[in-house]
Amino acid sequence: MADRDVSIVGLGMTRFGKFIDTPLRALGGEAIDAALADAGLKKSDVDMAFVANSMASVVTGEVSVVGQNILRAREFSGIPVFNVDNACASSSSAIALAANAIAAGSAEVVLVLGVEKLYSADRTRAYVALNGAADLEFLQESKIDPGKESIFVTKIYPPRLKAYADAYGLRAETLAEIAVKNRKHASLNPLAQFTNQITVADVLASRQIVGPITAMMCAPISDGAAAVVVMRSDRAPQKERAVRILASAVGMGASPGDRSSIRRVADKAYKQAGIVPSDVGAAEVHDSIAFNELLAYEELGFCEPGGGTEFAESGATALGGALPVNPSGGLESRGHPVAATGVAQLIELSIQLRGEAGKRQVPNLRYALAENAGGFARDDTAAIVVTILGH
Repeated sequence: MADRDVSIVGLGMTRFGKFIDTPLRALGGEAIDAALADAGLKKSDVDMAFVANSMASVVTGEVSVVGQNILRAREFSGIPVFNVDNACASSSSAIALAANAIAAGSAEVVLVLGVEKLYSADRTRAYVALNGAADLEFLQESKIDPGKESIFVTKIYPPRLKAYADAYGLRAETLAEIAVKNRKHASLNPLAQFTNQITVADVLASRQIVGPITAMMCAPISDGAAAVVVMRSDRAPQKERAVRILASAVGMGASPGDRSSIRRVADKAYKQAGIVPSDVGAAEVHDSIAFNELLAYEELGFCEPGGGTEFAESGATALGGALPVNPSGGLESRGHPVAATGVAQLIELSIQLRGEAGKRQVPNLRYALAENAGGFARDDTAAIVVTILGH
């Protein structure tokens, strides 16, 4: 994608958290207004929009036209609006679609919004919605209570964790250290859901979910919205603050051969961007549980297979380390409003590349990578997006 010269020029995001009484259109509108103001653009400058949402049909009852309803409430009119649902990778998928639309000449200025509400008066709705992102037959065979348990945490992640532990060994303390690191990062992020620092002892003492996984190693449910404005780099109104989309690779699971599905998609992204893993200076990865962050180190080529524990324990992934991972706090602490997560990752990396991250700034950053994945289809991750940003 490097030759397409498409950039993110405006950033807008709500705080992530629990906002039961705040409707989708208010959350989405707040992020849209902030993104346009950051870009120095008006509503009339936008000629296409992609709006990502995954859970509203179950949690709030809003179906099919979430994007149009949010945009009309903000007095947009006439433009084509595309509603995108691709599980946890919804808004990062929307970014890929927006970049392709601009590269194809179908649009010049595109708004991308990810917006989600998981909190409601009936907490079972969030679980039902999240479990709906898994293969229905697998869900039925699992015999879990879909209104009280997450099939991902109880049935999908544990076998992966066990296979890894059997092959390489894995300490619960290492996973706890990842959670502690992400919470420390989140303490520097005013938009994060959880900002109070925690200790390894706190994490290990929190409620056990399954095996070594405890509650503090897991992403919470969240409400929130994140929006960006995307356009051709040479037409950006503030070129010095534009962040180029160098690659956006999208795929699904069931990778042939000996490489994981995420590694296969990452390899496509590295090829598009014309870089190698060692060029990446900061990353946002999909840490729905702490183990998934550790596994991502290996899948993205930041260390060798089996080297994730050593990489995590070396301090390399903390701010001040060689490759800070999840400087925003990640899903575990920044929060995980499903369809907003992908854009939120890119907003954090864009802020970093602009040099505007304050106390969590990664110095001398040239290339940054986001890995966003979600859902479960038959026997593997359903949707995977790896995006690479740079100057």
